[in-house]
Amino acid sequence: MAIKNYRPTTPAQRQKTTQDFEQITTKKPLKSLTKAKKQNAGKNNQGRITVRHRGGGVKRHYRLLTHNLPKNLTLSIEEIEYDPNRSARIARVKDQNGVYYYITADTEMRKGQTISTGNDAPVETSNRLPLELIPVGSVVYAIELTPGRGAQMVRAAGASAQLMAKENGYATLRMPSGEVRKVLVTCEASLGTVSNVQHQNIKIGAAGRRRRKGIRPTVRGVVMNATDHPHGGGDGGRHGSGKAPRTPWGQLTLGYRTRHNKKTNKMIVRSRHEGKRK
Repeated sequence: MAIKNYRPTTPAQRQKTTQDFEQITTKKPLKSLTKAKKQNAGKNNQGRITVRHRGGGVKRHYRLLTHNLPKNLTLSIEEIEYDPNRSARIARVKDQNGVYYYITADTEMRKGQTISTGNDAPVETSNRLPLELIPVGSVVYAIELTPGRGAQMVRAAGASAQLMAKENGYATLRMPSGEVRKVLVTCEASLGTVSNVQHQNIKIGAAGRRRRKGIRPTVRGVVMNATDHPHGGGDGGRHGSGKAPRTPWGQLTLGYRTRHNKKTNKMIVRSRHEGKRK
């Protein structure tokens, strides 16, 4: 999809960019595959804010995506739709039995196209099959971590992973983050790259546009009082505390490692941080 620029009639219009949406349908989403989405403004069931900078925004309906399609299906793509709840586009598909699904769309999906799932599916873009049947070097997305559990990795706009090798019952994948990890070859994946590749190049342009997306303003810690943030306080001329960056609650941030999942360390061949080390 192409990026649209606007005539600079206002300062916001000068910076703002959008997408042309030429492949997106104007039809309403299926009622059977949508449900009301209650907005909680980042608060938990006790009313405490657990995620800051959220609230307001345009009312949305949640699309019920299927990340674990049944095997041996032949699906026809009915529409490519916009989904306000995720960065990627979604595809409305119908199987040979007349059942509708919403799935993550890739860059090659078009209305009227036919795709397949299962062991007998041909090795073609958009088809879904086990990693053991996908050639080495292929680009894949919507990858399972556990066989039969459904896609859990590589689902964001423009994301893709490359199948590097297959040996001893494991497939080696290079993830979008640069991490190289192992996954069982019986896990399924879809061939291709997730749609909406230009997502990262869009400029918001105006503060009101961000508010309509449900994102509230962010206040820097260095402009707060010392009682409100570890970076706060000072005599008016200082910026920063001269110490390591911290969250409002004192937790180290910006590079501080918080991963403690030792069970899956053996599956990671190369950390995503190794390429950044000097």
